[in-house]
Amino acid sequence: MNSWAVICTITRREIAAYFESPLAYVFLVIYLLLAGVFTFVFGGFFERSEASLGSFFGWMPWLFLFLVPAVGMRLWADERRLGTIELLLTLPVTTAQAILGKFLASWLFLAIALAFTFPVVITVNVLGEPDNGVIACGYLGSLLLAGAYLALSCMTSALARSQVVSFIIAVMLGLILILVGFNPVTDILARWASPAVVEAIAGFSVLTHFDGLQKGVIDTRDVLYFVSLMVFALFTTDVIIRSHRAG
Repeated sequence: MNSWAVICTITRREIAAYFESPLAYVFLVIYLLLAGVFTFVFGGFFERSEASLGSFFGWMPWLFLFLVPAVGMRLWADERRLGTIELLLTLPVTTAQAILGKFLASWLFLAIALAFTFPVVITVNVLGEPDNGVIACGYLGSLLLAGAYLALSCMTSALARSQVVSFIIAVMLGLILILVGFNPVTDILARWASPAVVEAIAGFSVLTHFDGLQKGVIDTRDVLYFVSLMVFALFTTDVIIRSHRAG
């Protein structure tokens, strides 16, 4: 069996496990409710008087900051706590295959959660004439953002035995990646650092790279940022799990 066949098998098994648990449906309901509340209540969807989903996508970095680690915290923490990680690593499956399979299954689950927000797209099309290309870019950015947060959660899950500890560390890492590009923080940095330094620091923020995508601009640098963050976090996960195997 080739590598991709093994990865696909693991992915199918993991995604099936998600929907065998009531937690998956609870997550979907909570996500959709929160997305609706933040879009229509806090985002002032109707008050904007414009046919766009800016109020929807603008909250994604903050919603995903807490919801994605809730999905990713169980990926490896449970395996470590129950001792099944040792059994998994004795199977004819490489560490990289196991990591990719689990990651892709969780990312697919998050993609399904995003797809269930389609009523918002229908609503804005009924009320006006939005640029659906911009909306598609916003969904692409949201999916990449979810993948980046998820990869970080995968890394912290491999690092910690406790799901709670994994969740907290993942949220803190995600918050740092938000704050370094958050306007109030960059304004403070601009008081004592040069514009070039502030821009370089802000370049590490998910907000900086998500902003262009949610506005309909597909810049290869933004896509590369999210892909690089995922690759780095998953590579680090591989190193951590290999150290468990060596130990």
